[in-house]
Amino acid sequence: MSSRRRSSTATIDPATPVEPPKGGLRAPCPCGSGKRYKQCHGRLRTGTEFVSRPFEGLPRETDWVAFREIVPAATMRTRTTDGTEVTFATVLPVAWPALRRVDGSVFVGVQAADASSDASRDLAAALDAALAAEGPGPVTHLDARTSTARLQDRLDLSVDPVVEVHEGFDFWLDGVLDTDEGSDDPAAALAPQVRASLERANEAVVPTEKLTSADSAYWARIGESTHLRWIISTPEDAFLDALARLHAQRDEAGAPLSTLGEGTRFAGFFRAYGLVVPVWDLAADATAEATEEPLAAFVERFEAALAQTGPLDGEARRARAGLLSRQVTLR
Repeated sequence: MSSRRRSSTATIDPATPVEPPKGGLRAPCPCGSGKRYKQCHGRLRTGTEFVSRPFEGLPRETDWVAFREIVPAATMRTRTTDGTEVTFATVLPVAWPALRRVDGSVFVGVQAADASSDASRDLAAALDAALAAEGPGPVTHLDARTSTARLQDRLDLSVDPVVEVHEGFDFWLDGVLDTDEGSDDPAAALAPQVRASLERANEAVVPTEKLTSADSAYWARIGESTHLRWIISTPEDAFLDALARLHAQRDEAGAPLSTLGEGTRFAGFFRAYGLVVPVWDLAADATAEATEEPLAAFVERFEAALAQTGPLDGEARRARAGLLSRQVTLR
């Protein structure tokens, strides 16, 4: 990712609090430093240092990143250190940070707005607020500055979370609010604000499926394009070296071994929460099921390339330089 230049007009002292920009904590800081607000003056506001890899140490770290960045509608079921079952959803109605349902179950929204510079602490604060609620209802406001706990402190780390990707957000309906007695339509009794949020979310949802050939690999159809995005915990330098070795080699048809077969290409990669996310363009009509076999073959090639420890040859070095230029923007 290209470095940002410091603005020559920046005049705000680093110790002076600055209100967050309209674009949120990830937008450029108004002080003109060129950094994101949460990495700059947002630290003063939230009272925390920026944590670049907030989900490190959690089971399924890569899926936590996927929930934050690329998966529209999904849930992850796990439990707290005291044995309480909890469900983390990518998004909750009206972007609530958390919700205690009428059946007593607790949901936490993973993509809720940041309240500090540590996503793990924000989610732990939302979880604590929902657990402390006396009755059903949403957590609508969150101030993570009052808490120092993180998900790593709150969750049972021996539990392997159960991840489920949904076609839409209808899972919100189960136990969200009581319905009218005798009504055949559970959505009929929802508050207008929640119903409108559900309708908007379902209209905008991107078809997404979790693949089984690799951990945290997600197939998605965005408009007329189809992609595969794979969140991996391999260190970036090792990832680039292994991919460069593959990119410099060709299959029988002359295609780089960094592809997933005919009609595909390695599009690039981006970074998210301290991890690398490679992206492939697939054939427009490629299904998730049809992608499993070529992905499994690529994973085997990739692991073999990772195991090579010698220096890159000339072709691989040139391939690596080209790969560095293929950094894609998620938004």
